[in-house]
Amino acid sequence: MTIPTPAALDAAESLATRHRPSTFRALGPNEPPEQIEVGGVTYQREIIWKHDSWAATGLYVEVETTIDRDRSNTAPSPVPRRVVAKFNRIQPIGPLPTRWLGRRLAANEERLLRLMADWPGVPDWAGPVRVEGAPCLHAVARVFIPGRPLRRDDRVDDRFFPDLAATLAELHRRGAAYVDLHKRENILVGDDGRPYLIDFQISHAPRRAYWPMSRVLKRLQMSDWYHFDKHYARLRPDQFGKGPEAVAAARPWWIKLHRLVAQPFRRLRRRLLSCLKVRDASGRAHSEVFPEIAVMLERETAAARVAPGGDRPAPRGPVRRVETIGEAEPLTTVSH
Repeated sequence: MTIPTPAALDAAESLATRHRPSTFRALGPNEPPEQIEVGGVTYQREIIWKHDSWAATGLYVEVETTIDRDRSNTAPSPVPRRVVAKFNRIQPIGPLPTRWLGRRLAANEERLLRLMADWPGVPDWAGPVRVEGAPCLHAVARVFIPGRPLRRDDRVDDRFFPDLAATLAELHRRGAAYVDLHKRENILVGDDGRPYLIDFQISHAPRRAYWPMSRVLKRLQMSDWYHFDKHYARLRPDQFGKGPEAVAAARPWWIKLHRLVAQPFRRLRRRLLSCLKVRDASGRAHSEVFPEIAVMLERETAAARVAPGGDRPAPRGPVRRVETIGEAEPLTTVSH
């Protein structure tokens, strides 16, 4: 990850001329709340990572009040707790309400996080989310894990993919399928070098795995392993023993069928976003001026300066490392 620069901001602004219309934003014209309560603890919004059609995700830092310090009679913690809060879609699509969908997605992700609560390769559920004292049923929060998304050119250590395989196998053993493993950015490379699965929004865990749901679950689990093999072969062919071409040749028929439907829809969506001037002519996500990119650039470039005696940018004070979450790797991210 690199520190955002003014040049990156200029490039982003030149590619797209406007932000997403409300219809293409999970919360419509609104952003994730400035302050939330998770598990009885108050958190302040620190940064917005993503706000797309399905969810708005932000990083929140614990707010320690004077009363808290008086009660504990201790100094403030040098490392305040952080949580990642995801607010699923509630913005209607024309006359069609979607609040029910946002609540269902949040409940599903919470259930999966709690299902894997004792497993080290999955972040802990942080507790119920409340906004201004009221339950926020379309939101789910998890414990923040410092790291970065897995990238196409990453060189991970020898334990990374075996550890990820163990997490995936345990998820399957507990009666679930991850479903969204085709996205590399859903695999987090922790600062400790370990792999973490971080997005369970559309994961599938039927309460009763009777036929035909048992058959559906089996297919989804097989798809998980196909996508795992794809990432493994691409990043560590020396360890996996095969290259990406061999994995692609063994692509299951149902994934081929899904691609026949999904790819034209994706092209149509990209064309629409280009026509709306949200993205450039390519329609690619990297050309979009996401709100979270602007926030990161404003925060981090303001802290960057030229180090004395050289031309390498140096931070003005600490610059934290954070996860980035999204449908594609953004133009800019944040690092040490």
